Amino acid sequence: DKEVRAIFLRLFAQLFQGYRSCLQLIRIHAEPVIHFHKAAFLGQRGLIENDFLTKVLNGMAFAGFVSERGPPFRACDLFDELVAFEVERIKAEEGNPPKMIKHVRELAEQLFKNENPNPHIAFQKVPRPTEGSHLRVHILPFPRINESRVQELLQEGLARSQGAPPATRGDKKCVVPAGPPVGMFICS
Repeated sequence: DKEVRAIFLRLFAQLFQGYRSCLQLIRIHAEPVIHFHKAAFLGQRGLIENDFLTKVLNGMAFAGFVSERGPPFRACDLFDELVAFEVERIKAEEGNPPKMIKHVRELAEQLFKNENPNPHIAFQKVPRPTEGSHLRVHILPFPRINESRVQELLQEGLARSQGAPPATRGDKKCVVPAGPPVGMFICS
């Protein structure tokens, strides 16, 4: 499944190459608003007539993408690196399937490493039940839940969470690389 995800990662990196150059940060309100200039993006890539890409850019998923990935200072990931630094490599691999497959496998390996930072930790497998175990009569019924005890535990948890500091991600924030300007991605 990591290779399928890597293929889609490359696809979206190709599709949105240069999107950062069409982002505008509007500071009218107390909280800055990030706006994506769709016409400039489509025009500079020569894709104004492309109905598919126009629909993608008008969708709610892309609006969420812009609001999440628009800030110039945030934690970067593999997608940001692809869009900013691998543009030429992806272009060069278009006519060479073996190189493309090699790159997909490298991305898949990176995705796997990102999700499993400690590969030496073995995952415990659940043992398969013995044959006929479902026929045994000695299985105890599930105990009844004590509603008052559940409420007490919920109240204790809420009290602890209100006093605890807010949870923060350990991602290191950095300036997001802009990558090459969108004008160099004129598509046919």
